[in-house]
Amino acid sequence: MKKVLVIEDETAINDLICMNLEIAGYQPVPFFDGMEFSRHLKEKDDYVLALLDIMLPGKDGFELLEELKEHDIPVIYLTAKGDLPSKVKGLRNGAEDYLVKPFEMLELLVRMDNILKRCGKSETAEEIHIRDVVINEKKRTVHKNGAEVSMQPMEFDCLLVFWKYRNRVITREQILNILWGVDFEGESRTVDVHVGNIRKKLDFSDVIITVPRVGYRMEVP
Repeated sequence: MKKVLVIEDETAINDLICMNLEIAGYQPVPFFDGMEFSRHLKEKDDYVLALLDIMLPGKDGFELLEELKEHDIPVIYLTAKGDLPSKVKGLRNGAEDYLVKPFEMLELLVRMDNILKRCGKSETAEEIHIRDVVINEKKRTVHKNGAEVSMQPMEFDCLLVFWKYRNRVITREQILNILWGVDFEGESRTVDVHVGNIRKKLDFSDVIITVPRVGYRMEVP
């Protein structure tokens, strides 16, 4: 399980981020003080990513960025500092991304995925098992009861999005944005067609649940 640093001094926000990371399959490691984390980093640095606040007690996020870079740990700033000079400073100094609070958790997860892929730290499980269905992400194959199921490329990608954000409500617009990019302006009902096909092919009518007037949720243990 990939270990992600959550360096945030506000307990409620730190707890919320950690809870969502656990649901998404990460192992969050929380810190609340910049100096405390700095001492820890000298002894342990097996992390794939850091979510870093700027205004921290002990050492601020700009100081910690330099230390994290020395340990090859990519950084996403999560901060209330939304002014342009702070954004420019953070990104110019080497942060991979910069999100201003409040932010959507799903947007953070998508940005994390993109950074981990870009940094070559996005190792994926060979196979995903959901009841009698086996999904192989690398081979892009799906088997049900041992028999291969033909999936259109977008159906397969849509299925992976549901798995990645399983047990979480995702709107049609969010699915489209993840699959086609943030500027996609197509018909959101396109998702309904793909979901209908996935349900029919995999008998997933009780796995991918419709959330009325919102979107969908994949429900798995």
